[in-house]
Amino acid sequence: MATDTLATAVPSWPRRHGGKLLIAIIALVWLAFVAPGSPVLRALVQWSPALATGFAQNILISLLAITLGSLLGLLVGALGLSPLWLVRLPSRVWVQLFRNAPWLVLIYFTTYVFPFEIVIGHTYIPFPDWIKVTLGLALPASANVAEIFRGAIASIPSTQWEAARSLAFTRGQIFRSIILPQCLKRMLPPWMNLYAVVTMGTALASLVGVHDVIDTAQIASNTVNQTGFTVIVYFSLLALFFAYCYPISRLTHYLERRYAFS
Repeated sequence: MATDTLATAVPSWPRRHGGKLLIAIIALVWLAFVAPGSPVLRALVQWSPALATGFAQNILISLLAITLGSLLGLLVGALGLSPLWLVRLPSRVWVQLFRNAPWLVLIYFTTYVFPFEIVIGHTYIPFPDWIKVTLGLALPASANVAEIFRGAIASIPSTQWEAARSLAFTRGQIFRSIILPQCLKRMLPPWMNLYAVVTMGTALASLVGVHDVIDTAQIASNTVNQTGFTVIVYFSLLALFFAYCYPISRLTHYLERRYAFS
C-alpha cells in the first residue's frame, strides 16, 4: 500500500512544484551574479527598458500570429469537414504540410520569399521582417488550430447530431446552435497551450534580423562585455518568458480539468 502511494505521489510532484523549483533556481542564479551596487546590476538596470521594449515586440508578434493562425485555421478546419473530397483534400494537405514543417524553415521561407516592400502605383509600402516572421509563425499555428478544431468536432458524440436531426434541425443549425458552443470550450485549453508555444517560438525572430528581446540581449551582452552580465541577462530572458507563459500553462490545466467531463 505504501509503495503504491509513493508511486502515485512521485509523478505528481513535478507538476505541482516544477514551477516553484524553476523560480528558485532563477532566483539563486540571480543572487549569485547580481549583488547590490555591482557593475552587473547597474548594467542590467540600464538595459532593462530596452529588454522590455524587445519583449513587447515578441508579444506583439505572438498575438498577431495566433490571431491570423486562428482565423485561417478555423477556415481550413471547416473545409476539412466538408463531405466533398475535393474540398477536404486541400485542407488535409495544408494541415499535414505546416504541422510537420520546422518553424525556423517557415520563418526563413516567409522572410526571403516575400518582398521587402510592396509597390502600389507609385507608392512604396515597406514590408518589415517582423511581419514576415508573424506570417511564418501563423502558418504552423493555422495547421494546429485546424487540427484542434477537427478534434473538438470529433469529440462531440454522434448521438447529438442524430437527436438534432430527429428534431428537424438543418446541418447549419445543428452546427451553430449545438455543436459549435461545445467545441469552443473544448478548443480553449489546447488553443491557449498553442499560444504559449507560439510565444516561445518568437525567439527565432532574431535569426532573421528582427530587433526583438533576443537581439537586444545579444547587443547588450556584446556592449557590456562581462561574463556575469551575459549570464544574468539570458537568465532574465528566461524569467521573462517563464513569467508570461507559465500562468497560461496553469490556466490551461485548470480549464482542462474543468471541461474534462462537460
